[in-house]
Formats: sequence, structure tokens, C-alpha cells
Amino acid sequence: MNIEEYHIGQLYMIARHSAEQSDDGEGVETIVNEPCEDKDHGKGQYAEKRIHLTSKLPSWIRAYIPRFLYITEKSWNYYPYTVTEYTCSILPKFSIKIWTRYEDNNGSNNNVHAGTMPDEALSVEFVDISADPVRPNQYKEEEDPSKLQSGKTGRGPLKGDWRNNTKPIMCSYKLVDVSFAVFGLQTKVEEFVHKEIRNINVLAHRQAFAWLDEWHGWNTADVRAYEKRMQQETNERIRLAQLEKRGSKDSSSPVLDEEGNVKTSGSSTSLQKQRSSDSTDSSGKNSATTPEKQGGYLSGFFKWS
Repeated sequence: MNIEEYHIGQLYMIARHSAEQSDDGEGVETIVNEPCEDKDHGKGQYAEKRIHLTSKLPSWIRAYIPRFLYITEKSWNYYPYTVTEYTCSILPKFSIKIWTRYEDNNGSNNNVHAGTMPDEALSVEFVDISADPVRPNQYKEEEDPSKLQSGKTGRGPLKGDWRNNTKPIMCSYKLVDVSFAVFGLQTKVEEFVHKEIRNINVLAHRQAFAWLDEWHGWNTADVRAYEKRMQQETNERIRLAQLEKRGSKDSSSPVLDEEGNVKTSGSSTSLQKQRSSDSTDSSGKNSATTPEKQGGYLSGFFKWS
């Protein structure tokens, strides 16, 4: 597919993937999803989410954290360029920052993120959505690009040297910076996070191709309506499950109104003030913690094709 098609496919995939990965009070809940604008990148979409994932972490990490934990995701989507940040309020020395650029090629651009970080900090990986495996418990034959063919477009299956023989083709270039400046745990945690980010993206991008017939032909309004519905359903499912777990009538999980703001006491309250107090500006640049200033970081440059 090309980057114009993938713009729709990406939004569909994220909404559906997040919904399918949300169960038993864990998963991805959406706090804000609204238009934004940046002087350099133009108009885009800002989203803020909470990722509840305690039970999905290995035991050696759970030993150091509370029972209920969520990661805050903030993303600025100026497609075909995006910036995504992950932080955790109880782990101030933990952060992830991902720069992504989408291009109509097969991963041949080696300078796509030039100047973003020092070259000596980078290791480069090519990721093949057809050949690279997913975990056994996540594998579905109907989501295997090497075995399926799109009924609408006739594309697929992706086999052999498909990256050099397939048209149209596009590549998602991701520059991933992980920091966990805690003595004794830094290397182990940073390597674990890089591995998980790779696994998540392999699965998600396989699904974007596998679900091609579901979203192909949609326009932006179609996919935004689908995204909104899935986010509302997922938020409610997480909220009810957390209420049951906590045995309380109160919940930290928000309910969104028609404008994408959080409902409180029958009214809607925007999170704009909260966001403006953060150290991250609308361009995705963190004024307090740039990669060059972090106490320690492990960086990877992934090419998803």
C-alpha cells in the first residue's frame, strides 16, 4: 500500500488493535483525541491515552510497581510525520520517545531521521511484516501476510523477495529512544522495552495489512467515526472492569463526551490546562528532557515495511 492508503489503515488498525488488546480492566483508554496545529508541521491530531498493563509485565518488573499502573501516551500526528511520548508519573526516570516518518519506498532511505539523534547512539533493524514471527499465542492464520490475499485489491500474499517486487509499497521509519536511568535496572529495562516495542509493531503492522479489506475505500471521516466509537466502547469496558476489581463506585478511568473531553459530574472538562503545564510542547519536543540530556538511553532505528 502507499502512504495515503496507510493513513486510513493506520487509524483503523490502532483503534481495532487497542480494543482487541483491552480486557479485564487493562488496555488502552483514550483521554483526549482532538485536532492540533504546529508552526512547523501544520495541522494534525493530538491524542492522550492511558495504557493499563500491569499484568502483562514480567514478574521482575511487577515487584517494583503498584498493583494498578498505567503509562501515559501523548502523540502528535502530523502525518506523514508523528511524535509519540510515553511517561509514568510514579517512574519519573522512565521515558520513551518515538519519531515516525512514513515514505513511499521499501526502506531504502537511510537518512530519514538524520540529525534527530547522534549517529553513534543508533542501531538499525529492518522489520519484515511477512517473515518476522509474532508470539505463538498472537498468531492467527487470517492475519498472516504470507498466506492471505486481499479480496478488494488482489494484493498478497507477501512471499519471498516481496519488498523488492511489490507495488505499491511504503515504509514506516521509527526512531525509538528509551530511557530508564535507574542504577542496576537500566540496561535490563531498556532492552526489554525495545523488544516489546518491536513485537507490538510487528503484530500491529501485520494486522494493518491483514485488515485491508475492512478499511480500504474509507475516507478520513469514515475512519474517525470508527475510531471514536471504538474508543468510547473500550473506555467503558475498561472503566467497568476496574470498578469491579476495585470494588468502588469511583474510578480513575474517564468517560468522553461528544467533543472528546472528559465528563465530570455531568459536565465536560477539557484537559488543556493539564497538558499546557507539562514540559512537552505541541511539536512533540520535551523542553526538560531531550535525548541528549537524558541520564542514559538506548536507541533503535526500526524500519517497518
